[in-house]
Amino acid sequence: MPTDAQSDIWSDWLLHRRHAGDAAFERHIQAQVERYADKVLDGAQLAPGMTLVDIGCGEGLIGFRAIARIGPSLQVVMTDVSAAMLQHTAAAAEARGVAAQCRFVPGSAEHLAGIADGSADAVTSRAVLAYVADKTAALKECHRILKPGGRLSIAEPVFQDEALMARALRQIVTNAPPGGADRLMTLLHRWKSAQFPDTEAAIAETPIVNYAERDLLRFVNEAGFFDIHLELHIDVGHSPNTSWEVFLGTSPHPLAPSLGSIMQSQFSAEDRQFFEHVMRPTVEAGKSVTTDRVAYLVARKV
Repeated sequence: MPTDAQSDIWSDWLLHRRHAGDAAFERHIQAQVERYADKVLDGAQLAPGMTLVDIGCGEGLIGFRAIARIGPSLQVVMTDVSAAMLQHTAAAAEARGVAAQCRFVPGSAEHLAGIADGSADAVTSRAVLAYVADKTAALKECHRILKPGGRLSIAEPVFQDEALMARALRQIVTNAPPGGADRLMTLLHRWKSAQFPDTEAAIAETPIVNYAERDLLRFVNEAGFFDIHLELHIDVGHSPNTSWEVFLGTSPHPLAPSLGSIMQSQFSAEDRQFFEHVMRPTVEAGKSVTTDRVAYLVARKV
């Protein structure tokens, strides 16, 4: 774990690669993640005087919006595996004048050693379990730190279909006739397989894609929670980004390289020229399609 504010993969993605440094696209993403955070907070049902633990706090979005909702009596404990993000968020808390309400605890979701048993009224997280290998262990930690009657409220991306698409592209390329696979299909496979696993074995071993929304239900139940409610939201539409440079510079999750870096490392100069000729007009015309799959889950410790 970094010991200073130097970038790690988490802070680099959250602060840079998620929007490729484009201010307009960053504003769109910020509005989108604020909607995610607000739905998580709706599920947490916070009230004055409560203590909230936000796991994998990132830039502090959920914690700061919770304070804005509830006011100065709310105490917020923010955890993260990234020392860089904790430093960034602690500085943001000072700038907002809410540092006295916040405590920052380094650590992973599976090991919340700095948080006492039964000390939280609510536990939240957004896009955290996706990166945890032992999701049940992390949820048992959430259960441990909650008071009886405390609420869990989370939002998780569901990336499994992205991996299944990469696997399907691999099968198309592998099973192509002797003349070879379609050039575009081959390049699409190189792109997608660099960001998501493309074999059955690799999918099974990769935490961000080896589960679906129904698995989340099972994990939460196994951790001891009851009164579980899950909603799967799927939104398909055109991307608001019409910049080819931003399209190349972004990546779908912190562990994924950007398309631009994939093209530089895995495409020949001729491949890059061909791919840009085919794809760039679609992006700049605002016709590239995005699919967003998010599972929202709330539960209670009895």
